[in-house]
Order: sequence, then structure tokens, then C-alpha cells
Amino acid sequence: MNIRALKEFRRRLALNQTTYGLWITLESASLTEFAVALGVDWVVVDAEHGCLDWKEISQHIRAAVRSDTMVLVRIAERDTALAKRALDIGADGIVVPWVETAEQLEEALRDCRYPPQGRRGIGGERATVWGQCLFEHTAEANEHVLVVPIIESFRAVAAVPAMCKVDGAEVFFFGPADLSASAGYRGQWEGPGVAEQILQMKDTMRKAGKHCGLLTTGAENLIARREQGFQMLGLGTDTGLLLRSLHESLKAVGRDRRPATSLDPRDGQAVSDPLPRPPEAMRPERVEVVTAGGCGPVVDLDPGVSMEILVGEFTKVRHLTTGIVTLQPGAALPQHRHPCAEAITVLTGRVEIAVEGRVYRLGPLDNIVIPRWLPHVTCNPDPASITRIHAALAMSPPERELLTRTFSRVEMPADSTGIVGMERVTRFQSAKRTFGVGPGAEFIDHFNAELMPGLEMSGGFGRFQPGGRLPAHVHDFDESICIIDGTATCVVEGRNYSMRGCATTMVPRGRVHYFENRSTTAMDMIWVYAGPMPERIVVDSHCATEAGNPWK
Repeated sequence: MNIRALKEFRRRLALNQTTYGLWITLESASLTEFAVALGVDWVVVDAEHGCLDWKEISQHIRAAVRSDTMVLVRIAERDTALAKRALDIGADGIVVPWVETAEQLEEALRDCRYPPQGRRGIGGERATVWGQCLFEHTAEANEHVLVVPIIESFRAVAAVPAMCKVDGAEVFFFGPADLSASAGYRGQWEGPGVAEQILQMKDTMRKAGKHCGLLTTGAENLIARREQGFQMLGLGTDTGLLLRSLHESLKAVGRDRRPATSLDPRDGQAVSDPLPRPPEAMRPERVEVVTAGGCGPVVDLDPGVSMEILVGEFTKVRHLTTGIVTLQPGAALPQHRHPCAEAITVLTGRVEIAVEGRVYRLGPLDNIVIPRWLPHVTCNPDPASITRIHAALAMSPPERELLTRTFSRVEMPADSTGIVGMERVTRFQSAKRTFGVGPGAEFIDHFNAELMPGLEMSGGFGRFQPGGRLPAHVHDFDESICIIDGTATCVVEGRNYSMRGCATTMVPRGRVHYFENRSTTAMDMIWVYAGPMPERIVVDSHCATEAGNPWK
């Protein structure tokens, strides 16, 4: 136990000074040596996540010997055996995850103290100089050992005042990502309301004479957290700092990319810095049009089948028509074909689509794309319920040709994804999700020219968690965005539109815009681009404001 480092840490806190540390997740003890040589106040070795074994943890602890850098070990859970082992190999204290009650905190403190105050067993390991300093170590360990609970669930929020009264609780740490997940915002660092809740808990702790900290996300956040009154600030994780530096260097040579969860570089996406403004060649001559669900022109296609057009000639769109088709129970569109591709996404009910006799049965959020000139039949097989689908055609106005050809009926398997070179089917439940396009957002690519060579349009499904949004961007083509569930905010050059209930925006080529979920529930959209690939040009967010409108 590094008594000198522990005393220095507490001295700084007592003087209301901020301490800085590094979160260790990788095996090499050289990382801790880096931190010690640079004079950081503390290091946390993470034994909850990652692959560190006890030998590697011990090497990290040894790397800080004879220094003023305190080393804590984050154990995997509150467990007497894990706490004893971490302290026996020389840790100055432990970090305990997921502490939710004052009783759990008291248990964690007992795990780390020798009797009679606790239940830590006396071992002849490194902490006691392999049994040579039993009396000396046990005489001072209870007084100096540091136990830091992590507040990372919303159940713990109400218990914070009680935790502050626990004898021996000095410093608390916050886990924003897990707090967000427990509040229903999984995958977000600070979901809606989480940042405010952390600040409120911090104020409660500070009024009770306690100290608190968290990991910071960068230099600006580090300064902001210090000004907010946090006193135990993580500069970052070893992996995070290394990746941040790698991204910066790759950006400098135009090779930066966003990785895929598969770790396969072929699945990654290239990223680039936002442009200060859109290219002048994209200067738009049309404005966006938002059509509320139920307010678009309705066309009767056949008995029992109607289409409400949401993006079409009346919105001055180019090369695209989208809308909601309603099929009454048992209704059908007879065999026909289009001189352009058609995409169908089921919203409610079920649909049966026969393409040259190949029969596909689709449920909610399943999609089928039928290339130009392929004969097909669309029907609602349910005799009692209405089916609603989102339809998109790569032309405006759309055309169709009725046919009377006969095809042999072939029932396609329930998991069929279509025929290569012909129609393509995307099953919602098994579809590949893409993340990283924007914070709190996930996407499914239904169709594009890469998935279906020669296709004239591209599109898919998007889900935005609360707080999720896209960066400000422009396209070199028109687009249709239909909000099929939840509420979205569409921002176009400072003009804000609240959308729900199949409201659809036609954003013309060149208009700076983005979509955001400012609500407390998830939001789903169907997006269709009048271009063969879902390409976008990210621009400075100021361009999406009224003051920063680049086309004024």
C-alpha cells in the first residue's frame, strides 16, 4: 500500500484541488509507467471489463511503486474475495461497480478492512511484504485504504443522500454510460436528463463534504468538469486516448474511418471532417416541403386499394414518389409493372407479394424492392384487417402497366431474401444494423446500387433513440423522410419541423438539414433517396442554423 500517495491524494481533495488519473484496460504495465512518469495522481486498473488477469494487474501496481501515483483496482463486482485479492497484491484501494444502496456501500467497506471493523483476511502476500510486515501493514491499512463506489444505475440516485452518511465513504465515481442505459438510453454516453442528474448528485455529495469524479471525453470536457466541481477526473482510458490520437493522425492524411463491431476493416465506414459549407455547385433552387400524414393527395389505385402521396409532383420532387398505400381486407393490386424500381415496406398488417409468381409473405417493417419492369402482384391476405405499406418509386409522376401474363406460383421460404439479380427482400428481425452514422441512431440499408446493381434509388429504415441525431449534411439528390413511429424534429437551415404519424419531408438537393429525436421515446423513419447510393456531405453544424444558412 502506497501510504504516501494516498495521503497526497486526500491532501489535494481537502484543499479543494482537482486530481487527474488514467483508466487502464490494456495489459502492458508500461502504460502505468507512462502515467507515473507524467505525474498523474491516480490510476484505475480495470478488472471488470477487458481481459486483464491478476498477474497483469500486479505488474501495473508494481509500476507505480515509489511514486506519488495511487493505484486502484476496479473489481468485477462487490465481492469479498475479489476485494481481498486486489488489496493483497498491493492495490491502494478498490473501485466497486454498480453500488445502489447505502447497505451495499457498507458491505464494500467491510470487505476492505481488517477485523473488527471488517472481514478482510490477513494474507502473507505483497501487501504485507510477503508476511514480513504483518503488524505494520494491518495497523495502518484500515485507516488508509480507499473504497470508491461507482454510481451507475438510476436505482442508486435516490440512495445518494444515504450513501453520503456512510462512515468511510469519501469519494464517489459516476458511470454516465451505464446510468444512461439504466434510464433506457442504451449506447449513449449521457442520455436525456442524465447529465443534469449527475450534476444534481454531485451537488448533494459536495454539500455533504464528499468528493466525486468521472471519466472525461476530451480536453474541453476535462476543463468543463473541473469547473463544475468534480475533483477526481479521468483523463480518459488508455484505449480511448490511443484511438483519439490515431484518428487525428489518420485524418491528417485522409485515411480516417469509423470501425465496425466485427473488427473487419472491410465493414468500416470512411469518415471526414465537416466541410465549412456545402459546395457552391449544390446551391438549391427549391425549398423543403413537409406533408403531414393524412394531408397528401389520395389516389384510388383499385377497389379497396388507395395511396396517399406524401412526396410527389406537388412537392416539386425530382425522380421520386413516396406515400402510404392502404389495402382493405382481402384487397389486391392486380399484376402490373413499372418503368422504375419500387420499394415496399410493411407498416401494419401483412402483405403477400408475388414477383413473376414467386410469393413472399412480409410482416411489419419487412421490405421488398422490385426492379424496373418485373411483373408483380400485391395483396392483403388477411380477410379481417387493413394493411398499410410505405411505397417508393424512382420516378415522378409514377407510371404502371397492367399485365395479364400467367406465372407458376412458387411459395418462397419464410426467410427468403429474394433472388440475386431480381427482387431483394430485407427481413427486419434478421437485417444487418449499421451504427455510427450519428449518435443514438441505427440504420438498415434496404436497397442501393451496391446491393442491387443498376438501381436508381437508395433507402432504408432508421431508428433514433432519445437524443439521437444526424450531423448537418446535404445530398446531391432529393430525398423523402417519413416518420413512421414516434416524434422527430427536422431542421432545415434553421427551420424546425415537428413530425409524427407518417409526416414526410421532401428535402431537395443542396438543402442543409438533419433529423433529431428530442422526445423521450424512440423514433423510427423510412428514408428514400433519389440517388443510387446513400451518400451525404457533412457540413459544419452552423450551416443548419438561420444565421449560418450558406445560401442567403
